[in-house]
Amino acid sequence: MDSRSFLEDISFRSMLCALIIRSPVARGRLQSIECPKMISSYSLITAKDIPGLNQLGTSSTGSPLELSIPILAEDALSYIGEPVAILTGPDPAKLEKYAEQCRVLCSGEAPVFSSHNVTPDMILGERRITRGDTENAFARAKTIVSGNYKTGIQEHLYAEPVGAVVEYVSGKDGDGENPGFIIHTATQWPFHVRRSAAGVLGIPESQIVIEPSLIALHMDGKIWYPSLAASQAALAAFITRKPVKLILTREEDFRYSPKRNDSEIHIRSALGEEGELLATEINLGINLGAYGVFTDEILDQSCIGSLGSYTLDNVALSGTALRTNIPPQGPFAGFGMAQGFFAMERHVSRIADTLRQDPAEWRKNMHLNRNGVFAFGLPLRENPSIDQLLDTVASMSDYYRKWASFELLRHHRQEQHGFERGDPWGEPLRGIGIASAWQGNGFLYAGSDRGAYSVELTLEKDGSLEIRTSMVSSNDDYNHIWGNIASEILSIDAGKVRVLSRNTSLSPDSGPSSLSRNVTILTKLMERCCLAIRKQHFRDPLPITVRRSSRPLRNPGLEEMFPVPGGKLLDAGSFSQLSWGAAVVEVEIDPAQYAPIIRGAWLGIDGGKILSETRARRSLKASSVQALGWASRERLEYVEGRITRDQIDAYNIPRPADIPPIHIDFLWNDTVDPKGIGELPFSCIPAAYVQAVSQAMDHPFESIPLGAQEVWEAGKLRKREAAIPS
Repeated sequence: MDSRSFLEDISFRSMLCALIIRSPVARGRLQSIECPKMISSYSLITAKDIPGLNQLGTSSTGSPLELSIPILAEDALSYIGEPVAILTGPDPAKLEKYAEQCRVLCSGEAPVFSSHNVTPDMILGERRITRGDTENAFARAKTIVSGNYKTGIQEHLYAEPVGAVVEYVSGKDGDGENPGFIIHTATQWPFHVRRSAAGVLGIPESQIVIEPSLIALHMDGKIWYPSLAASQAALAAFITRKPVKLILTREEDFRYSPKRNDSEIHIRSALGEEGELLATEINLGINLGAYGVFTDEILDQSCIGSLGSYTLDNVALSGTALRTNIPPQGPFAGFGMAQGFFAMERHVSRIADTLRQDPAEWRKNMHLNRNGVFAFGLPLRENPSIDQLLDTVASMSDYYRKWASFELLRHHRQEQHGFERGDPWGEPLRGIGIASAWQGNGFLYAGSDRGAYSVELTLEKDGSLEIRTSMVSSNDDYNHIWGNIASEILSIDAGKVRVLSRNTSLSPDSGPSSLSRNVTILTKLMERCCLAIRKQHFRDPLPITVRRSSRPLRNPGLEEMFPVPGGKLLDAGSFSQLSWGAAVVEVEIDPAQYAPIIRGAWLGIDGGKILSETRARRSLKASSVQALGWASRERLEYVEGRITRDQIDAYNIPRPADIPPIHIDFLWNDTVDPKGIGELPFSCIPAAYVQAVSQAMDHPFESIPLGAQEVWEAGKLRKREAAIPS
């Protein structure tokens, strides 16, 4: 059990509460803030009170992630709800009353909410990938298949809203002049919080300590946004010289925290005489909202995912990331690759349907083999396990028999005009879908620190081992996993291994806990430290301290395809150890409620060396539930730049009773390296689900979420089509 606390449970004597005053317009200029007369223990803090830099992620020592996001807006306003001031005081009820009386005066400008009618000032980033001769390939095509694939936004819905509690430590270092701050917040990247707060306050990073609070299930939503709340709370503590607690309300968190960004990807493919893939054109657009957080990472991951793992000798891809006047969008269990894979995997199934082929067999025939080259220029050095994984999930789910049976029933309904009489179908309809994907490890890009993240180990005189890292985990699994690894390498009692990751004063910067970095990069660094200690132990006295750091891997071919943004470094090591996955989803359409009922989901995973099967299964099941929710029911959109109260109340996540049987099998092999697996369900399951519903309804669905509303509309369409004389 994690010994850390939720933020709500942390309090200090004389602590003040804080809340955020926000912009009422989506786009405009801030003119003034009118505040009621308040008693002396309450204060209003604005951008002019910031002693350092009014920008997130910047400090005097440089930052691996410099975000052009203001801590408090001081002029331009970019979305409804953008922070413009902080109100502090001891009584939460009175604080809310004062906040209601505050008026934000601003001039409004015409906002942009969608990706339609793009203007040059909306473009945050562009990507162009070309290979071969697509024009000639399309000219000689026998069949052309096209589709427009859309994915919606998804809310993280944390166990606790985002926030921070900041302790003001008077007289740090004993001189009475230099204040110190201890920041408690649920973050995946403690050192980014520290850099951000230090830059805002204009003080050395050494005067700030970050103690991560209980993070629970985060789905990559707490990489950068906690740094904003922590910097705001630290600013309030700096000015008031008192402890400050700033926790968003559940409604604030829902409205303004980053969501999985939406996407729209148009794919057009040329097929030859035998159904082979001759060429593909891809046009990709993503909406990242205001400021464009992680623009290059999300855009390029989306582009790479949309290329899939197929032999594309002729391809033309155009990708665009757009800035609009909705809150900054961000990662959700991955940085856009799932959106790309959904589009390509759904498209591949559309191709197979057009050719009247089994989608599983078409995938086997067309995916890359060893020594093939990905469409984005990277050679595939290993032998991919897709054939085995497809056969594994097919066997687990009885896919081949079910697919053939459901296809016969579908064709029979077409011949009998089964949609024209009585109820839309008369009996439940069933469908089954299959999809595959791969996952890399870590970020594509390193920042100004060149990705030099570290782990440090010390073997003490008493034989105990201390592992120092800023890694954040939702539970204590890594204490056991790393303890067992260290015990095996160093021949020490696993009970004498201590993982110290509580605060930034005790550990080096290990980077963000995201994209499976903990299980791959950091575990590898920890093993290297253990091996170095074992080697030194024979000649050096105890204690022995060893630190190992990661370094980006250069690849000229990849850098030609992806021109590196200024100040960054492309890390080809992200593709050095690929994991592979395949998924099958079976559905039944309820003729009374039109709601797709998921009868089961099956996953086959090649994740390399599985360090903890229990943890791996738990992680994959949680991701599978989230992926099914994204695909089938979690409907959310910005209406004129805001999420409405009705949408918050109606947001529909899977309940325990809604979770179907989820079956997971691993492809065991003799590899010695663990690989990331946490994002694979998001890249596989949604496309398999949509294919299953499409087969059941005999309708080519292209977008998620796909629920009862879309099924009902497709049913009405099928009835109208059946009623038209041929």
